[in-house]
Amino acid sequence: MPTMTDERNFRSSYYEKVGCRGVEEKKSLEILMKEKPWDRVKLKQFCLRFTVPAAYRNLVWKVLLDILPVYADSHQFVMEQRTEQYNDLLYAAEMLERVEMTAPRSEVLLAMWLLELEEREPPVFPETNYSSADTFIPIAKSLLELYDHEVDVYWISKGLTDIVRNMQKDLVKLKEAFQNMLEKEDGELYNHLIEIKALEKLPLTKWFNCGFAGVLDDSSLTKIWDKVCSGAPKILSFVAVMLIMTLRRNILRATSADQVLKCVSEIPEQCEEVVANKAIELWQYYAQPQNDQLKK
Repeated sequence: MPTMTDERNFRSSYYEKVGCRGVEEKKSLEILMKEKPWDRVKLKQFCLRFTVPAAYRNLVWKVLLDILPVYADSHQFVMEQRTEQYNDLLYAAEMLERVEMTAPRSEVLLAMWLLELEEREPPVFPETNYSSADTFIPIAKSLLELYDHEVDVYWISKGLTDIVRNMQKDLVKLKEAFQNMLEKEDGELYNHLIEIKALEKLPLTKWFNCGFAGVLDDSSLTKIWDKVCSGAPKILSFVAVMLIMTLRRNILRATSADQVLKCVSEIPEQCEEVVANKAIELWQYYAQPQNDQLKK
């Protein structure tokens, strides 16, 4: 992994350790949120550079995902309309017996979404023949752990599922990026996976299509989804790289693809935040020239 030893990065790391960085980031975001209307491009740039403070994440995501408009004065009214639509869908799903109300809430939300789409069964993504239910449900489950307001969970689940649907055409590129990055960062691990014929067996499609929901813990996911909501799904490739590299000791002991699959399905809890943080560091390091160009 590249070492970032310039003064700026050292200073940022130090500020973060002593608790200053979060304060500065919060102030920067609050300044953006005082603009009328909000500048969605600047908001995306902030989310690409920093982790969104937890207190504002729900609101920021809803604006990025077009659930709410950039006009802050309209937020309450629009959210009231979103709530009414949610309640209508919930009522219709129950009356039409599209789902048992005692089912897990993620399944109830899925039934509401299908009703809105006028579909009886979850549509498949045509590029990959992957069921949208296997995207929507894990995402909804994770969001239900993060947010108390089920209306928000429904709309954000829809927004993230739309992002995944739109990135299906880029899945091959994401997988190629994963392989190229892994070979570059840890050639020994890469070669071992090839040798035991495990590289092609890694569940990359599943990981990418659920945004690592159900794979990483919810608090780690939010940092990754800040970037996904901002239009940078390529970060998912970096998450996959860091997940494999974090488990390298166990993977290098594996002698078959099945053993590797078992290994990546049993991620130690203490590793999950490390995976998210290191993935973001690696992604920002390689994306920095692009981000600098974006600002000009």
